[in-house]
Amino acid sequence: MFSFAKQRILIWSLVFFIFLFIPIFTGKGFALSVFIQMAIAIIFALSYNMLLGQTGLLSFGHAVYYGMGAFIVAHTINFIDAKVIWMPIALTPLIGGIFGLILGFIIGVVTTRKPGTPFAMISLGIAEMFAASALMFTTFFGGEGGISTDRTSGGPIFGISMGSQLHVYYVVAFWCFVSILLMYLITKTPLGKMANAVRDNPERVKFIGYNPTTIRWMMLTLSGFFAGIAGGLYIINYEIVTAEALGIMASGNVVLMTFIGGISNFWGPIIGAILVTFLQSALSSFTHAWLLYFGLLFLIIILFSPGGIANIIVLHKPILEKKLIKEIIPSYSFFVVSLLIFLFGFIGLIEMLYRMEGLASGGLVNIFGFKVNPFSIIPWIIFLIAAIFGAFSLRKTYFKILVVWKNLRVKLQS
Repeated sequence: MFSFAKQRILIWSLVFFIFLFIPIFTGKGFALSVFIQMAIAIIFALSYNMLLGQTGLLSFGHAVYYGMGAFIVAHTINFIDAKVIWMPIALTPLIGGIFGLILGFIIGVVTTRKPGTPFAMISLGIAEMFAASALMFTTFFGGEGGISTDRTSGGPIFGISMGSQLHVYYVVAFWCFVSILLMYLITKTPLGKMANAVRDNPERVKFIGYNPTTIRWMMLTLSGFFAGIAGGLYIINYEIVTAEALGIMASGNVVLMTFIGGISNFWGPIIGAILVTFLQSALSSFTHAWLLYFGLLFLIIILFSPGGIANIIVLHKPILEKKLIKEIIPSYSFFVVSLLIFLFGFIGLIEMLYRMEGLASGGLVNIFGFKVNPFSIIPWIIFLIAAIFGAFSLRKTYFKILVVWKNLRVKLQS
């Protein structure tokens, strides 16, 4: 028992020091901006998984709490700038969290009565209603231009100035660490355990004297609180919020993060938030077709690993514990090589097809660092052969991996 508690302390200490020392290794600039976005996305994704992964509620409107938290914090910062109220800018995300909690409490009265498809459709309707209202009530939402703020309002407090990107990072990192810790602790409470029970068997929960609707309501309220904090950090980072933060795109984005990372594991949404944010920030700088690759990644995860990336990691834990990892390295190595060959061919074909539409005959495009003429037959043949060979090799190695895993299961059971 002591060793297990010691292991937890070690993990949380590691997470704390990662947040603390990231700026030292990345410095200022683009990399630090990406880490700020990742931290905000982590809170948002974990708050969504309180509904989906822990309570079994599929929501298509979770961005309502995120966006409304951002709007209320934007107005709070503007009030601070106008000297109407005073409070440190670093604490304003808490206002967004409280507003998200109140909103979740009110909306939950209606939405949590019917789980499953009715809840998903009602949440979608509420999201569209808020998105439409953002364009109607321009005094609060600012219309199409949204609401802009100045995060340096109020000046520096104890030497902390929101004008510094480094200070913004540490404010976001602080709230991210605290939010992760609190959401993790909630999973260990009786409420968290009963939420899992409601997800798995709501009828049995009724038999032991609990109301599944009340539990769903409480989890939605808490989820709205953390989503509101993420929204508050969003406005501090970007200093502007528009109706898009409330819309279906923002809600769909957090669904993708959570599913790709894995809903069955607490750390899954963190992995998904980091990966998706990186793809959106970095991959979009290299290709305009990044949304296509993003969609394909989601499709592959759903088809071959419904439990997400976290589930793949968990599956390998017994193998690592019994030191059987050497048996899967050869087949995995062939799989990785085959995957790289396939991606070389597939991405090459997509990029040429995508970019040639905007080029005159004879124009060149940069693919994998090479200047390629998409109107020449030779690059098409090379990429096509690589894609076909890679796909065939992937299929062959996939079945080999299945055989290896079958043998490993026998050894793990013995």
